[in-house]
Amino acid sequence: MTKLVANLLLVLSLLFRFSATTAEFIPKKSWAVRGYEAFNSDRSSKEVSQTKKAPQPSPPNKAVSKKPRPSSDPPSGVTKAIWGVGIAAVVAAIGGKALNGDIKPERALVEALSKPIVTVYTQRNASPKILNPDGATIPNEIFNLVKAIVGVGVLSLPAGVAAFGSAPGAFIPAGILIALIGVLSGYGFQLIGKVCAYTGAKSYREAWSKTVGEGSSWIPAVSTTCKTFLACLAFSMVLADTFSSLLETPRNETLVGVTLLILLPLCLMKNLKSLAPFSLMGVMGMAYTAVAMTVRWIDGSYAMVGETHQGQFISQLPGYLRPKFGNLGMKSVFSPNALILVCMLSTAYMAHFNAPKFYLELRNNTLPRFNAVVGWSFGISIFLMGFITMVGFLTFGKACDGLVLNNYAGTDVWMGLSRIAVAVSLVFSYPLAFTGCRDGFLDLAKVSMEKRSSGLLNMVTVAILGVLTYLACSLTDVSFVLAFGGATLGNLLTYVYPALMYRAVVAQQNRKGEQLGVSVAMVSAVLGLGMGIIGAGMALRSLDY
Repeated sequence: MTKLVANLLLVLSLLFRFSATTAEFIPKKSWAVRGYEAFNSDRSSKEVSQTKKAPQPSPPNKAVSKKPRPSSDPPSGVTKAIWGVGIAAVVAAIGGKALNGDIKPERALVEALSKPIVTVYTQRNASPKILNPDGATIPNEIFNLVKAIVGVGVLSLPAGVAAFGSAPGAFIPAGILIALIGVLSGYGFQLIGKVCAYTGAKSYREAWSKTVGEGSSWIPAVSTTCKTFLACLAFSMVLADTFSSLLETPRNETLVGVTLLILLPLCLMKNLKSLAPFSLMGVMGMAYTAVAMTVRWIDGSYAMVGETHQGQFISQLPGYLRPKFGNLGMKSVFSPNALILVCMLSTAYMAHFNAPKFYLELRNNTLPRFNAVVGWSFGISIFLMGFITMVGFLTFGKACDGLVLNNYAGTDVWMGLSRIAVAVSLVFSYPLAFTGCRDGFLDLAKVSMEKRSSGLLNMVTVAILGVLTYLACSLTDVSFVLAFGGATLGNLLTYVYPALMYRAVVAQQNRKGEQLGVSVAMVSAVLGLGMGIIGAGMALRSLDY
């Protein structure tokens, strides 16, 4: 315990060197995007994301002598790389073509880093025609939306493939699912922007109020609050596993220490502007992690042949984390367990409650320009998620953990740096999600901004963090949290609610030329609802195994 406290204090001193607190209150905003807006006050910043555990590697055994690779060994590193890039390109093509626009975002990264997002407020007319020249450019929006979608939660997707498949061929239908769900999610995102364009709504809840009705606006409010709660729970679980691996201390004790010494002070902050410079850490951390995973897949450091192991790190892994492949290939996708991956993907592409923000911030925010942003952003996200999922699954197969980083040895320097990047990213993104969660609960309790004193905010913060920490200590599989949250709240926010809002506004404004779009949206909603019901049951069943 002494070692734990010493290590945590060292980490705390480093982290707090970059942050400062102020006593001012967060201004009243629509709670669904309040945490998001805290990062966007004066600079370019948005959301960062999720992940899970890193196990205690068993002590290294005796060095394994290198043996010549027989002719029946798995494909060489070059063959793997060619195959992987080919499959990833096909997956990206499916999603990119389906959502493709005519804007090429080659300079997205440069423009996004050099130009901050500026909020654009449009007039409330049926089809906004005010073209504000001070908004965010299309490349800027694309970069920030990809940053909001592709988070550390993608590191749980290999476990979603392993839930139904064990042979390398299982990734082929999994890649198609990744593309298909990405397209459907992008369509739902487009629908929300279209509703905002038709009604002048500036938030997810306001869009519901102006279309479905004010009396039932609590429905998306409850859904979004609970969804952010589950996101915070996943964050806590990942931090527990990651820090326990880095510090070599027990998981639950580490989580309590991290919560008390790091998360609690950050969540007690009344102003999050000082954390804005760290918003890009998630992007850089995920980019590095993808490269590191690819390197380890290509160099065969975790390769196994039959009962023998040839990878240099295999001997340091417990048996249940060592690569394991079977004969469940492409046809295994017809197993009900495949719905676990589908529900995880509903969470993976989740950024829909911020769709109004992206529409309002876009320079010259016409629907064709907004659709171009959505098409390119979801197309790029489909490629990135497909590639990372492929590399993780083809490295460990059926043995993929709920957080694939846990499969890598603790002495692996490449992956050790990845764990550090993920941990730092989550530490500074945690307050963002937590603020939205806390304020959501206060809004549901009808506590006005005037009554939200510093003492009340502190008390609620401690209470929610206590519940999150208890649940994170009790649960160990972050893939279950993501799958269950995606099956229930994720499917509602992504497929069902946007379809209902779109159908309502088309009926209200008598838009006769959009009946086909309404039909497609309702089919998507029915599919999402059905997948959610079955997927939630499968996720609960997975707890028994």
